[in-house]
Amino acid sequence: MVRNVGDGAKRVSIDQDLKNILTAAPGKCVPYAVIEGVVRSVKETLNSQFVDNCKGVIERLTLKEKKMVWNRTTHLWNESEKVIHQRTNTVPFDLASHDMAMAATIRVIRPLDSELDLETTYENFHPTVQSLTNVIGHFISGERPKGIHETEEMLRLGESVTGVGELVLDNNLVKLQPPKQGLRYFLSRLDYDSLVEKQQSSVRVWRVLTALFGVVASTTLLFILWKQWVYHRQRRKEKNVLEEFKEHQRKRMRELNVEETSVSPSACTVCLSRERSCVFLECGHVCACDQCYQALPEPKKCPICRAPIERVVPLYNS
Repeated sequence: MVRNVGDGAKRVSIDQDLKNILTAAPGKCVPYAVIEGVVRSVKETLNSQFVDNCKGVIERLTLKEKKMVWNRTTHLWNESEKVIHQRTNTVPFDLASHDMAMAATIRVIRPLDSELDLETTYENFHPTVQSLTNVIGHFISGERPKGIHETEEMLRLGESVTGVGELVLDNNLVKLQPPKQGLRYFLSRLDYDSLVEKQQSSVRVWRVLTALFGVVASTTLLFILWKQWVYHRQRRKEKNVLEEFKEHQRKRMRELNVEETSVSPSACTVCLSRERSCVFLECGHVCACDQCYQALPEPKKCPICRAPIERVVPLYNS
């Protein structure tokens, strides 16, 4: 189970009592701790490739290809981007207290496994230069390159960082590392309260989306069930009407002393003598001759299903 920042995380200060707290803890470990400190390098630092006097401990270089893609469904050009190259450089670093007088530090282990919040120190867009031939080819292929977006992101020295993870004491060195049991690992430039608020806002959004999806799914299911119920009820009604009509027709034949086998299957259901010669719409029944149709009382209704007759189409038998 994945849990958020505020779910049982213990706030721990970077001070001289830190090692004593961990020594007294079970397994010399706080399973889920919150640390707020300042980034300090252990030995080496990374220099920005684009900004002077910009040093850090994590550097991420990204190249993204931006292009317009023709959507054959909506018939619109949609913007699309794809990472074509990404490289991340790291050096060992610590989190130190904001109080410069405190010598205690915490070594950050496997920072790239965390939900990392880096500062964009450089970005530039290199537009694609296109000839007329390329433009025509792109329209035919359905893809129009816009250019390359280049960015550099860094975790800079002296940056205030909130770390959330497992805090352990190992060989007299305090470490912050990825937690266990599905807990999330964070390294964020936000303070603790802002980080918690951000996570709670994200949870609220997902809850609203889940509730909305549930309402839409339930409504759709109820609508489908209602349509099925209406369809089966209509079919049942039509079947009952047809059975009543057949029973009425058999009764009339007995009154006229006419054998059922002597009546043609295509005979008019009203007079039982002439051939059926018209189609009633919208019900679609072919059950009467033109003379009997003309003799029906207003408003005219189908003799079988009693549906209103909107129009009549002549039926020609070859």
